[in-house]
Amino acid sequence: MGVAGGFVLHNADHVRRGFDVVRDGVIVGGTLAAMLVAVLFTVVVSRHASAPAVAAVVGLGLVVGVSAVHLLPGWLGTLSDSLPDGDVDGLTWVAVLTEILGAALVGVVGLQVLRRNDYAFAIDDWD
Repeated sequence: MGVAGGFVLHNADHVRRGFDVVRDGVIVGGTLAAMLVAVLFTVVVSRHASAPAVAAVVGLGLVVGVSAVHLLPGWLGTLSDSLPDGDVDGLTWVAVLTEILGAALVGVVGLQVLRRNDYAFAIDDWD
């Protein structure tokens, strides 16, 4: 699943860079994101009826959240780990953009499944 791979790559990069360069608000936000990715992974793998809705909300929510934290200038204070303002290398950019693109893909697929099923929150028949 794209978002899980991107999430792992992005967080491995945080470990590589060291947590001393990451603000507390970013760590809290990343922990919340980890919990949401775990829920998303669980409902998708188990083919739970709410998986498309969860994919749409979590996927697109991660796009907004990760983009705000990492792609905007440091306007968000403790919630910011701005790559444009930071001293980061290409691997960090690749890791963050991979997570954003994976989350966008999952979110869009979730929306497509919802649309195909007349925006029903729960999908009973996966075939």
